[in-house]
Amino acid sequence: MHALNPNGSGAPPLATGQNGTTPHAVDAPNGLSTSAPAPQPSGSPMLTAGPLLNYKRMSNELTENPVWHGSVLIVLTPGQIQPELQLKCLGRIGPGNGDGALPTGPSDTHGTQTFRGERLYEDPTKLFFRFEIRAPFQEFEAKWEYSITPELQQQSGGAITPKHFIVPSKAQSMRILFHSCNGFSVGTDMATWQGPNLWHDVLRQHDEQPFHVMIGGGDQIYNDGVRVDGPLKQWTDVGNPHKRRNYPFGEQLRADCDDYYYKNYVDWYTTEPFRTANAQIAQLNIWDDHDIIDGFGSYTDHFMRCAVFRGIGGVAQKYYLLFQHHIAPPPSTFTTDAPKTTQAVDGTTVADPVQSKNTYVLKETHEDPSFIIGNRPGPYVEEKSRSLFCQLGARIAFLGIDARTERTRHQINYPDTYDLIFNRVNSALSANKNIKHLVLLLGVPIAYPRLQWLENIFQSPLIGPIKFLNKRFGFAGGLFNHFDGNIDLLDDLDDHYTAHQHKPERKELVLKLQELSKQHSVRVTILGGDVHLAAVGRFYSKPSLNIKPEHDFRYMPNVISSAITNKPPPAAVANLLARRNKIHHLDHETDETLLEIFDKDPGLIKKPTNGGNGVSKKTADVNHATMPSRNYAIIAESHAGGAIVSGGATNGAAPVEATGTSPANQNGKKFNPRHALHAGEENAGTTHPAASGVTKTGLCGTYGLDITLRVEITPSDKEGKTDGYGFSVPGLDASAYAGQGTNW
Repeated sequence: MHALNPNGSGAPPLATGQNGTTPHAVDAPNGLSTSAPAPQPSGSPMLTAGPLLNYKRMSNELTENPVWHGSVLIVLTPGQIQPELQLKCLGRIGPGNGDGALPTGPSDTHGTQTFRGERLYEDPTKLFFRFEIRAPFQEFEAKWEYSITPELQQQSGGAITPKHFIVPSKAQSMRILFHSCNGFSVGTDMATWQGPNLWHDVLRQHDEQPFHVMIGGGDQIYNDGVRVDGPLKQWTDVGNPHKRRNYPFGEQLRADCDDYYYKNYVDWYTTEPFRTANAQIAQLNIWDDHDIIDGFGSYTDHFMRCAVFRGIGGVAQKYYLLFQHHIAPPPSTFTTDAPKTTQAVDGTTVADPVQSKNTYVLKETHEDPSFIIGNRPGPYVEEKSRSLFCQLGARIAFLGIDARTERTRHQINYPDTYDLIFNRVNSALSANKNIKHLVLLLGVPIAYPRLQWLENIFQSPLIGPIKFLNKRFGFAGGLFNHFDGNIDLLDDLDDHYTAHQHKPERKELVLKLQELSKQHSVRVTILGGDVHLAAVGRFYSKPSLNIKPEHDFRYMPNVISSAITNKPPPAAVANLLARRNKIHHLDHETDETLLEIFDKDPGLIKKPTNGGNGVSKKTADVNHATMPSRNYAIIAESHAGGAIVSGGATNGAAPVEATGTSPANQNGKKFNPRHALHAGEENAGTTHPAASGVTKTGLCGTYGLDITLRVEITPSDKEGKTDGYGFSVPGLDASAYAGQGTNW
């Protein structure tokens, strides 16, 4: 550990390259300790978790020499150490094999860069180091290797071996893995749902054709056990709602929760094969409720403002920032026995001398440009929201909206946060005309069946007598949550954009996206998780407007991929949602509905089969829209050449106009928008060329995307084998609408 200089700086020296240069001199760290550093134990530190690889952003996007920026995190037991990371390019990857690399000359590899670790956080039991790394994009898809010295021993045994990751060529956009709900809800039958098996399939796909980035859509970890077998059990067991609301969150309870969240992160992030994926596929994450605790933000306001919720919000954010973003947390979090911490000052929690004792926290001197930071703290977390915007290779931009920090039952984000986000994205798209696709992460689906009728039942006076019996006698205990006494599913319904109280905000967001798409001729594809099943929703122009899909700025698919690890809902729930797959009208120009992509259940020969080879049916024969099975998604450009080609017209199969003339609806059949709206949706499912997750279909033009849902066949298979369901998204040429009004 570095000795502090008289002004409190504990900054390590700058990283140096092979030739003595400073690879990240612009990003030089400058650490300030909130107190004297923790006493150092004798002996060498041991690796507790990591290495974890993150992607941050591209720089120099508009030059001939763009640069990949990322970070690597390691977590150690305390001790005297100054780790370094060596990074070198091994050369061109072998065709179709992420593990292979062809030799290249020194002009390609740029030598070896050395980065010294920055101490992010340290207390008497744990030590976090970050390496900010950067790699110049090559003319080819390149394999990079990083190793950490001195050689660290893992607590589980053995030393850290060199790790590898793949960076696309200058002409490529990134191949994306999208996942969500990577953990287990309380009460899951672990005999049936045996661990994170689908990560085996992720690594197989990565080996066949490498992923450049993996987007975590929320619930990367489940911390709900804190109220069952953790320090919040005593609070949860308080039967009187008034006493529960007024329960203090003092320093001892905070420290106990801090220890629980830290250990839960370490346990989960060292679980294979998730651990291996974290070290070689760069993460890009946004959090959701289970990263904090189930339903956080969606309970009643007076209950959400109780001390315990505010306290665990701060503790959860601390470890979310460290493990998932590799940035230093605030020096303190909320406690009731430190009055200064109970309200934010300058957008953050005031430092608490008790929490700062024997603790070092890096004071970040700059925010990474990938963050879009809110103007003011959230209502229940005393910190500002952190949304993400960055470029994913040559032609794809990514926007991840933090929809949890500012969330209440009646809002998802502050209006001024939307202003910050859209100002940033509009500015970036205006400056960079190479961007042809915006991948938007919302966490919770936005094009999804309405469940307002179920909300009405749960909130109706008929539930009142059952609530009374539950409070007095425990009647129907499984129906109610342990926090505010409401129906347990109500917080999940309140989370949805389609919940009645969120509908105005939802509509305004979609209209903003339409305007952005039209103005910049950029296709928007939305990612959403949370609901523990797979589906594909779409917004699109009403067929009567007679707009071709490659010109339809309203066409926005919502890829719903959830969960990669958690158990799916019962088949009856998925079938009910499919029956609610109505054609909804956002406004006079925009319709929405789910695509019927599931031509058969995974592992079965065809839909009406009753199973075979140990594989069971998952859905009703009439359900082609929702799939209750663990899954993840793959997103990649559909153009085989990977080169920039001018013009917005599609190639490959001809596009199909959204006018009722789709081949699937000819021969006098009534047009059904649940079926194909364009060529990329024809034969959507297991027979679509994109179903493999590897083939570049070329179906939807130079700027189109191929999308694959990889769906688990059976949870009893520990190798996590999957079936693929594919469709393609057309690029957008909205030049015909430049300067036109919104009613196009």
